[in-house]
Amino acid sequence: MINKHYTVPELAKILGISRVAVFNKVKNGQIRAEKVGRNYVIMDEDITDILQKSLTTADRAFIRKNVKKIWRDYGETLRLLGKE
Repeated sequence: MINKHYTVPELAKILGISRVAVFNKVKNGQIRAEKVGRNYVIMDEDITDILQKSLTTADRAFIRKNVKKIWRDYGETLRLLGKE
């Protein structure tokens, strides 16, 4: 099995923060990363942990509320698209 990994710029884009901020978090040990050559890579399984830690309870509630609204408003359309 090939492990998917992300670079510092890719993770920065996912988190919506700068590359420098991600690099600083790697250096401080807040984000686990492996050094490959001159670059750092973050493994796929660590991304889930990072994302869960970066979401506040309010963020999760906001996401849950909006997913329910989208499902209520577009549920039939989503079901039909899923059949294609």
